[in-house]
Amino acid sequence: QVQLVESGGGLVQPGGSLRLSCVASGSIISIYRMGWYRQAPGKQRELVASITSGGSTNYIDSVKGRFTISRDNAKNMVYLQMNSLKPEDTAVYYCNVDEGHVTLTTEYWGQGTQVTVSS
Repeated sequence: QVQLVESGGGLVQPGGSLRLSCVASGSIISIYRMGWYRQAPGKQRELVASITSGGSTNYIDSVKGRFTISRDNAKNMVYLQMNSLKPEDTAVYYCNVDEGHVTLTTEYWGQGTQVTVSS
């Protein structure tokens, strides 16, 4: 089993910045893809950004140029630097990882951290 714990959420004014962190612990074999999802009230959960073990990244269009995903493989951590935040970025942000063997992985989720962008 792998546990994910997110931190770094909070209340920020429009135009501000936050940095989310997520640490994975437990019986870790190898972590492959890591990502951040978000879910706003009344909306479906959506993938915000992801990063492979090799460092390739992917972002949804609405955050390109404002958010940056990164990871520290030695610490089993993934980060999401969020700049120029907008009210529409308000959501619960979830960390997500694929862990296991290259031919068989299990998906794990964190408990979520609230991000509120409001003046």
